[in-house]
Amino acid sequence: MAAGVFGFRPPGRLERATSTRLRILCMLAVALLLSGVVWSRLAYWQVLRHTQLSQQAAAQYRELVELPATRGAIYDRNMVQLVVNTTVYSAFVSPDQVPAAQRDQVATALSTVLGVDRNSVMATLSSTRKFAYILRRFSKAKADRLTAMRLPGVGLEPEQQRSYLPGSSVSASLAANLLGFVSYDGQGQYGLEANYQSVLAGTPGYISSYRDLANNEIVLGTHVHQDPVPGAALVTSLDANIQYQAEQALAAGVKKAKGESGSVLVMDSKTGGIVAWADYPSYNANNFTNTPTALFKDNVLSYVYEPGSVMKVVTLAGAIDAGKIKPSTVINDPGALYIGGYRIADWDGANHGNINYTYVLEHSLNVGAMKAMLAEGHASFYKYLQSFGLTQPSGVDVAGESFIPLPSAKTMAPSQYATSAFGQGIDVNMVQMLAAVNVIANGGKYAPPHVVERIGNKINPVMLLPQRQVISAASAKQMTKMMEGVVQNGSGFTSRVPGFELNQAGKTGTSQIPVKGQYTLNVWASFVGFLPANHPRFTMIVVVRKPHAPGSNLDWTLNDGYITAAPIWQKIAQAIVNDWHIAPSHS
Repeated sequence: MAAGVFGFRPPGRLERATSTRLRILCMLAVALLLSGVVWSRLAYWQVLRHTQLSQQAAAQYRELVELPATRGAIYDRNMVQLVVNTTVYSAFVSPDQVPAAQRDQVATALSTVLGVDRNSVMATLSSTRKFAYILRRFSKAKADRLTAMRLPGVGLEPEQQRSYLPGSSVSASLAANLLGFVSYDGQGQYGLEANYQSVLAGTPGYISSYRDLANNEIVLGTHVHQDPVPGAALVTSLDANIQYQAEQALAAGVKKAKGESGSVLVMDSKTGGIVAWADYPSYNANNFTNTPTALFKDNVLSYVYEPGSVMKVVTLAGAIDAGKIKPSTVINDPGALYIGGYRIADWDGANHGNINYTYVLEHSLNVGAMKAMLAEGHASFYKYLQSFGLTQPSGVDVAGESFIPLPSAKTMAPSQYATSAFGQGIDVNMVQMLAAVNVIANGGKYAPPHVVERIGNKINPVMLLPQRQVISAASAKQMTKMMEGVVQNGSGFTSRVPGFELNQAGKTGTSQIPVKGQYTLNVWASFVGFLPANHPRFTMIVVVRKPHAPGSNLDWTLNDGYITAAPIWQKIAQAIVNDWHIAPSHS
């Protein structure tokens, strides 16, 4: 065919070369684009994501095992260990590691040694679960028996458990409401265990290493071992012997009075350290999982009460210190006063005529307390309530303090000032009340209440603080003499400790319990005192709630503190005198 017949001309050499170059350039551009994508992805994964991917890869073979810290011990003042750590064991199974032919043997063995239900174990072994506990926290003896059996798929896990000393009955451990307990996850619950959780718990350690797919440790892998830091030990002011005897006397006294409950608090008069802290009923901290939760809260600190006539110690001491009355000051007591539109009477409603303030305290007369308050005035009376520590929490180092503040001095009604003077219409907890009365025993100084005296090797800072002067030493001495009169001549006669009849100070209290704003025939009966009066070694308060002494029926005065609480005080005081070798002295 002749060239150009149909207008077609074959491309020339130059055109063919140009087309080839264009194709090559396109191919290079595509190659560069693909290369850029590849390199950018490589940079993303190997540079930007390198750290994260390395950690994820390592995590597939890395094992991190926590090493629990040993919890700090708790001691009494004589270094008797109140709380110890014991090792217990938990048994677990990996059902997929137990051959079907051996399930019956394994279930029978676990049921025999641990006392668990065999059918329940068989159901677990037949499941598709990878891990299951069979029984938690049992003794080493049982663990040793299981170890000797070499059961397939069965493992043992050691765990720490707190053990508490036995108390005065099988149903309670020693000082349970003061110490609290530790839950299975290592958290302190209630009492000292909760309040000092951070220092008792310590800091866990760990072991970190690498393992292959067969769970063998890779020797050349990174291996990190951080030792745990044990928790600090606590040395308390508690006396285990006195605590035990207080629990015994309290339980017997509450039962005799047919009371709902009772509490005892004993304080070192000079330091404010708590010597005994007892509740009845109480609970066994070694068996907390089977304990009604209502028993965990103690009546000493976690509830408030109206203290009744023990408050007259504070009222009269403040008025004496303010220079408004003397123990010998004579007043007229007609049996009742009208204050703020209310008629407020003595407990017996009788006209006592002309009497002095020593007689007022000995016979616990409300009119005398109200007249002392009126003599010094509302503002001064309120300031003394503050100084004695009754308008703020005690701050004692035990978890769970309950506190109900008074209204401000300006908003308190005249009738509330009047009733507060003899301990009704004012709410306190037992620690507050004991610390307030202890001001008299301690020469007019407020000793901050506390339980722990040393944390590890360090002294509790509260013990290094200067004690606050509330009233003068002379005022405290006058009030001490008046409180001695209560024991010698008044309502405190049932508290007398042989040999100390002339050297013992005390005060009874009985206050009606309000329900929905109305006072009932149920009462709080109490007694507070210290011994020896001239050189006090201890100050103690006993409170019995809702006593129903035989023959009292509806007469609340027959459940008075001198009938129910003072005899308990006497028994515990006698035990302290014997144990501490306190000799009678009248100098």
